[in-house]
Amino acid sequence: MADWRWRRIGSASWRVIAVWAVSTVTMLVLAGILPDFRLQSADGDSGTHIAITAALGAGAFGLLSALVWPLLVRALLLVPALVLGLLVFFLNGSLLLLALQLNPSGRGTVAPETAVVVAAVMSAVASATGTALAVRDDDAYRRRLYRLADRRRRRAVDGVCPSTPGTLFIQLDGVGHDVLLDAVGKGLMPTVASWLAKGPDEDVAESDGDCDAPPREPTHRLTPWRTDWSSQTGASQLGILHGTNHDIPAFRWYEKDTREVMVCNRPSSAAELQRRAIAYTGDGGLLSLDGASRGNLFSGGADQLALVLSVSARRGRENRSRAGYFAYFSDPANAVRTAMSFIAEVCREIAESTHARLTKRRPRVSRGGLYPFVRAFATVVERDVVVAAVIGDMLVGRSAVYADLVAYDEVAHHSGPRSRDAERVLQRLDRSLALIAKVAEHAPRPYRIVVLSDHGQSPGETFLARYGLTLADLVRAGCGLPVRRRVERTRSGAEARAAVRAALHRPVEEEAGQHHPPRRSGPLVLASGNLGLISFPDVPHRMTREEIDRRHPALLSTLANHPGIGFVLVSSEERGGLLLGARGAEISLDELDGNPGPLAAFGPGAADAVRRTHSFPRAADIMVNSWYDPEEGEVHAFEEQIGSHGGLGGAQNQPFVLSPYALSAPVDDGQELTGAEQLHKVFRRWLGEGDGPQVPVGGHEGARDEAVRDGEA
Repeated sequence: MADWRWRRIGSASWRVIAVWAVSTVTMLVLAGILPDFRLQSADGDSGTHIAITAALGAGAFGLLSALVWPLLVRALLLVPALVLGLLVFFLNGSLLLLALQLNPSGRGTVAPETAVVVAAVMSAVASATGTALAVRDDDAYRRRLYRLADRRRRRAVDGVCPSTPGTLFIQLDGVGHDVLLDAVGKGLMPTVASWLAKGPDEDVAESDGDCDAPPREPTHRLTPWRTDWSSQTGASQLGILHGTNHDIPAFRWYEKDTREVMVCNRPSSAAELQRRAIAYTGDGGLLSLDGASRGNLFSGGADQLALVLSVSARRGRENRSRAGYFAYFSDPANAVRTAMSFIAEVCREIAESTHARLTKRRPRVSRGGLYPFVRAFATVVERDVVVAAVIGDMLVGRSAVYADLVAYDEVAHHSGPRSRDAERVLQRLDRSLALIAKVAEHAPRPYRIVVLSDHGQSPGETFLARYGLTLADLVRAGCGLPVRRRVERTRSGAEARAAVRAALHRPVEEEAGQHHPPRRSGPLVLASGNLGLISFPDVPHRMTREEIDRRHPALLSTLANHPGIGFVLVSSEERGGLLLGARGAEISLDELDGNPGPLAAFGPGAADAVRRTHSFPRAADIMVNSWYDPEEGEVHAFEEQIGSHGGLGGAQNQPFVLSPYALSAPVDDGQELTGAEQLHKVFRRWLGEGDGPQVPVGGHEGARDEAVRDGEA
């Protein structure tokens, strides 16, 4: 044992010396290249003196990076998270300036702007060298990953970890079932392919020429599931994590009782929806006991939180939602690497969008403004921080972890679900899954990795691009109201954009004047992908078809007969829920089983989804679903998105669950997995199979306290 410890210490010492030597050489090279960086006195020095100065400077910089950097990050705890990312280079350059000042030789000088470049290069080279030297050393690899974990999450009970399996739920936001299969078939996701024992363009991978080699056995099963009518992260994730998505008709909707527009990715709305879910079920959430929530809209009752939107509005040191940023950026190598990748991704997006515009690619939406930075945040910063947080959770042995990676969803909205841009994101997400699986081998307990999506995405031109007007314009025309000559684009909502705003302490859509719209006779039109909601704020109850006809006789027929509209749902005094379609089609929801009417193109399950949403107390006066082409799988989004989700039609309603065979099948053969609430029950069953956290519905004593805490946030 003693010999093994000495060997480990010796191995670590040699790696430190090697990194120091490489950093010294890097500093010498940079001093020879950069005119404002000098390692010798004005009169000149011998090569030996210059080398000593570089060695001392590299050593001092390494020590300061290891000792001072975490303190700087912690001192900036109350600074918006993205500001820290922008300060990475400045802080790193300041440490280099300090290192040269502390250098006993007193010969090193560097201009402040050059110090930023030198520090960034040295951190990147040192990180790459340390990683390369540790590739074959499992202990070193594990120790490096341990440093990514937040020390505050260490167990208090003698460091003892259960031997029962933990469960990881990794959500690939917006990846449809068929998109995943296509990516596996194209060889874009080899990790997922290995779990399914599939190879590129073949159902099951063949042996690699060795007749004696046994065929690969799949470790995971792939199961599609059907979303609710509101096929978006807010409804799906709340149902999965908290067991209910009751009364969530869309991504955004107007509530007549509170006179407020709710938006699933607004922090205050997310906190209220979580509070309502806990009060409705009496259940703290899927992750209530020994759980962690990473990058999600909701906490799931977890105690360990990072980048969770429902608590991001909290201020002060108790705001644990941003803790994941600081735990990750406390390693200067991580900070520099992520910052450089962020810049590269911004440049990549600008180049790709310019190419799409020059080649007149269709369909296409605007990708200018701040979008390149939003995309870089989703595909680089959010991914790196969430993956690092998950790694930390595994290395301290947490029982249940749910993490959301939003990269694909953000890119597919603007580039298309099957675009080259989206495929590259899938490749990088697969590498993240490979890293997580590798770390699981070093975790103190076994882990079962479940990969899932909350919805898919359906392609198609936007409603505005196809017909030259927005849904709001069409509604105003149907009401006999003047339509603006200059068409205003409908705001596009996505999880990554909300996370950026939360990180900057900026509210979501507050500046648009739609948070608390005034009561007026005119209609309020809100878009959620290809689902539109029309409300009349001056009427305190849900208007009926008869009331709408008396006020605006042409409105419903204008909507139902428009070629871009698939169907319209209203409430009738005489017939209850009523579907309206083209050419005067009308059918009661009670009659859909025998005659699907306008829902025929939307496939099985559509009728049940519409009936359920119609039963919600806060359903809009008029619910509008866009046209859908079942042959091409296309819809027309009412937002500026060429890959959209939120309503019915196509791939957006067909996400997936990829689960290990060690867990029971999600549903019996021949049955369909339908709705986020059913998925929550399946996940609870799986946690029970692994002796994981189990919170009985209606019996969790802390549920009321959690609801109170969220209500106060």
